[in-house]
Amino acid sequence: MPRDHAQPAARPAPHADEPGGPDAPATPGVETPFLELLARGASADAYEQPALLARAEGAPAGRVAALERAKGLALRVRSDLEDRRRREAELSALFETAHDLAGLRDLDAVLRAIVQRARSLLGTDVAYLSLNDPARGDTYMRVTEGSVAARFQQLRLGMGEGLGGLVAQTARPYVTDDYFADARFQHTRAIDAGVRDEGLVAILGVPLTLGHHVIGVLFAADRRARVFEREQIALLGSFAALAAAALDAANLLAETRSALAGLEHANEIIRDRSGVIERASDIHDRLTELVLRGGGVHDVAAAVSEVLAATVDFTESAAAPALEESRAEGHAVRHGDDWIAAVAAGGEQLGALVLRDHPGLDPVDQLVLERAAMVTSLLLLARRSAAEAEQRVRGELLDDLLDARDRDPRLLRDRARRLDADLDATHVVLAARIDAPAPDAEQEADARRRLWSAASHLAATRQGLAAARDGGTVLLLPLAEGDAATELARRTALHLGTAVHEAVTVGASAPLTHLTGRPDAVAAAYAEAGRCLDALRLLGRRGDGAAAEDFGFLGLLLAGERDVTGFVRRTVGEVVAYDERRGTDLLRTLDAYFACGMSPARTKDALHVHVNTVAQRLERVGRLLGADWQSPARALEIQLALRLHRLSAPAPR
Repeated sequence: MPRDHAQPAARPAPHADEPGGPDAPATPGVETPFLELLARGASADAYEQPALLARAEGAPAGRVAALERAKGLALRVRSDLEDRRRREAELSALFETAHDLAGLRDLDAVLRAIVQRARSLLGTDVAYLSLNDPARGDTYMRVTEGSVAARFQQLRLGMGEGLGGLVAQTARPYVTDDYFADARFQHTRAIDAGVRDEGLVAILGVPLTLGHHVIGVLFAADRRARVFEREQIALLGSFAALAAAALDAANLLAETRSALAGLEHANEIIRDRSGVIERASDIHDRLTELVLRGGGVHDVAAAVSEVLAATVDFTESAAAPALEESRAEGHAVRHGDDWIAAVAAGGEQLGALVLRDHPGLDPVDQLVLERAAMVTSLLLLARRSAAEAEQRVRGELLDDLLDARDRDPRLLRDRARRLDADLDATHVVLAARIDAPAPDAEQEADARRRLWSAASHLAATRQGLAAARDGGTVLLLPLAEGDAATELARRTALHLGTAVHEAVTVGASAPLTHLTGRPDAVAAAYAEAGRCLDALRLLGRRGDGAAAEDFGFLGLLLAGERDVTGFVRRTVGEVVAYDERRGTDLLRTLDAYFACGMSPARTKDALHVHVNTVAQRLERVGRLLGADWQSPARALEIQLALRLHRLSAPAPR
């Protein structure tokens, strides 16, 4: 709700994880040591030193508190940077592995690369891969990385024995932070001896599957107790899928070579097979080029269409049974006359490549379609990562406009220009919030994430900015010529509500210009938009959008700059303009009419005119202001506007 007009505009409440909040007063120089620590990639412990040193030197409490706040922000930045580096490393490793797989020549080299990358990205002491032996009914070590014990490297596990045997038997991932203390696994003397020789404690194993069949297990293990996070389990699962694909491709190539060896006398078949291999090599080169030059998913579909001489489309929705079957089996499946290859990553369904009207498909062409689906999933992940990074950058710029009043305007303008945002154009600040209460904290957090994502997408498409704040989102959107803040607020409420499938209420500020030259303008406008949002909710208009001008004289209280002139113009401006054009006395008649208790008889005495003259003037007023001008609500606004007009008029000389 708005405060007394003599008080400054309300500031947003600080975040729980930011000491003192984003609006805490800045202390000159406190950021410098933390910027230096960030620049040299110092450890987290090093960030404690500036505050400890300040306390030891007897610095004022305010400076120590400022150092603590700066430390919190710096640690958040450091954490974000580490997360980004980790995600980039994971995506790069997946790209490199997919590239190795697409150009498969040496199966052992590909499997070793997968195990090495899995160990490096998960930061474990050991990584290894075992394959099932159907003839002996057990699973054996195929590749190890970081292992030092010969007995461990030669282990064979019966189905259901140990952690690996249980993964191979159930086709489900298993993880333990202390293998020898975990009673879920069938411990045998041979397995425990090998694990003890290697010194392993924490072990994670995920299955290598082809369709519904388990062909092996991929492991990551540490020689100390450790809890593997969900993202790490999913990452190892992605490497396991690539390893299974490599084995599948190697088996297919082996079968192809065997078939060619047995059919050397059939030149037609040899020529045909050579053509297939050339197409596979062609698509490999094309997909590699697409990845390197930043092509999109539709470019992949077009390249595969040309190589297979058929129509291939990318779609985000396909026939559900066929799509699920393809995702589960890891292969393209037939659906009528079409072939569907699921595009998935880490168990998340991203879409599908659909080969149209092609009832017959040889194995190599099927492999081409499947490899194209894998590359498509990597491109989608890369695009998502880039989009999330852009959303964060847009949010950081808006946070700086709201909080960092001492920022260099030129730097802010340059940062906005790189995001296709023009801070010199007219903008409106909008505060948006979901009104439907969530059943629990987790669902409420999910709703806020969906609102922020939808707002960020809207801001990106409108050359604006968006950030999460105060349990909702704040947007800074350009205002088109001839548009009004009210209409922009209503369209934004409708757009966001449709995107998140919830009622979203939006309050808007008055239009702003030249934002970088007015350091307090964005924060004040956000406070005004927040007051409009609160007013809408109090008035029961949830899911709607409005600006201060929509609330009549209440808008004077809601607006940040108390637009008296605008209120008078909107309320009685037609009467003022009529008097100025015609030289009439309607405004004085209207003022006297209200002063006389809305009695025409008393009004004619006050003005010393005939009662018919009063009636004629009031009839003209009604045509100018509308038929409802004497209703209680309109009459109250008109009387306030008349008084403000008198107060703002220049004094007679």
